[in-house]
Amino acid sequence: MTLLAALLVSYFSFVSKAPPVEALDNGVGRLPFMGYNTWNAYHCDINETVILDNARLLVDLGLRDVGFTYMNIDDCYPEKERNAAGDIVVNATRFPSGMRNVTDTIHSLGLKAGIYSDSGWFTCQLYPGSFQNEDRDLKLFREEWNFDLLKYDNCAVPFDEVIKEGMVGKYTRMANAIADLAKSTGREPILFSLCQWGREQPWFWGRRLGQSWRTTDDVGNGWSAITSIINENSFITWASDFFGHNDMDILEVGNGGLNFEESKTHFTAWSLMKSPLLIGTNLPTATQETLEIFKNTEIIAINQDPVVGTAVQPFRWGHNPDWTFDSLHPAQYWSGESQNGTVFMLINVEDQPADMFFSLTESPWIRAGRQYSVRDLWTHTDNGTAVRNFTAHNVPAHGVVALLLKDAGDEPAGTEPPCARPEWCMDQNGTRIDQ
Repeated sequence: MTLLAALLVSYFSFVSKAPPVEALDNGVGRLPFMGYNTWNAYHCDINETVILDNARLLVDLGLRDVGFTYMNIDDCYPEKERNAAGDIVVNATRFPSGMRNVTDTIHSLGLKAGIYSDSGWFTCQLYPGSFQNEDRDLKLFREEWNFDLLKYDNCAVPFDEVIKEGMVGKYTRMANAIADLAKSTGREPILFSLCQWGREQPWFWGRRLGQSWRTTDDVGNGWSAITSIINENSFITWASDFFGHNDMDILEVGNGGLNFEESKTHFTAWSLMKSPLLIGTNLPTATQETLEIFKNTEIIAINQDPVVGTAVQPFRWGHNPDWTFDSLHPAQYWSGESQNGTVFMLINVEDQPADMFFSLTESPWIRAGRQYSVRDLWTHTDNGTAVRNFTAHNVPAHGVVALLLKDAGDEPAGTEPPCARPEWCMDQNGTRIDQ
C-alpha cells in the first residue's frame, strides 16, 4: 500500500504540474511492434542458423502474415572486444556469413531486423556496450548492417563522475545519435526500444526518446510472473498511445511455465494493454496450441488498432478493493476503446473456475440506455445481446475472457430500474431512486 500511495502521488503530481510531453512522432513505431526475440529461448546460444531458421519459421508458420514482422537478435552476437578501429565486431564463428548477409536474408523474407546494445560500458552479458560510442555504433547498426530496430539495455552503468547524467540523459545520448543519423542520411530513424526496467518511471519520459520503454524487470517463469507484471502495469495504462508503448517484456507463451489458459491470459493482457508483442518461444518445437494463441487475429487487431492507440484500463479490481497493489491478484475487470466497439478483458485470478459479472456502464465507454452485441474474441463467436449486465460463466482458473461489445440500439422500453447504476439517479421532478 505504501508503493501504491507513492504511485498515486507521483501520477497526480505529474498530471497536475508537469508540462505535456509530445509523442516522438518520427515516422516509426506508431503501433506496438510485433516479432521474435532470441533471448528467452536461446539466451547466448545464438548463431546465424538459429536466427535465420526462426526467421523462416515466422513465414512458414504464418506468423509474419498476422503481424509478427521483426526478427530481433539479442545479446551475445559480437566478439568480446572491439577491433583496433573501435568498432563492434560480429563473432565470426557464430556468424560466418557476416551480419549484413543475415539482415539481407531477413529482409528478403519480408521481415524487419532488430539488434541489441547497451547504454553502459558493456551489455548485460559483458559484451561491448555503446556508452561513448553511440554515433559509431548506431552507424554500424543502421547503415552498415541495415537493422530496423535497436533494443537498448541498462547494464554496466558508468561511475557518476564519468557519466554525469541521470537515466534520461543516459538514454538521450543514443536518441540523439539516432536523430542525427536520420537527418544526415535522409532515412527514417531506427526504431528505438528502451530496455530500462521501469525503476526511473520511463512511462513519464520515455516517449521523448523512443517508441517503447520497459516497465518492469524481465518476465519470469510461471503464473505469478505474469500476474506481477499485469499488476504493475495496471497503474500506468494511461502512458500507452500511438508512438509510445509500455513494454511488458517478451512473451513466455509456450515456454513451459504456463498452462494453456494462463498462456491465453498472458497473450491477451499484453495485447490489449498495447505492449509490443515479441515471441520468445523456440519456434521449431512450438505446439499447435501455442501457435493458436499467437495467431488469434481478433486479439492482435486490438493491439494493432490504427484508430485507437490507448490501452484497456481497469474499472474494477474484483478480488481486492480498487487500487490495491497485489502481485498475485491484479485487477480483474478491464475495458477500453477500439475502432469497432468497446473491449472488455476479464481475468480470473483465482485458483478455481469462477463466474465473472459486471454492469456494462461500469466501463466509461458504454452508453447508458443502450444494448450491445457481444463478440467473444477467443471462441470467435457472436454471443447474443447484453442489456445492462453481463456474466461470463465458469471462467477457468487463471483464465481470461476477451469481449468486443458493439452498440445494438436502444435497450427495450421500460427496462427497470430507471438507471442501471442507481447512485444519484434522479427523476426530472427531483426524486432520487437511491433514497
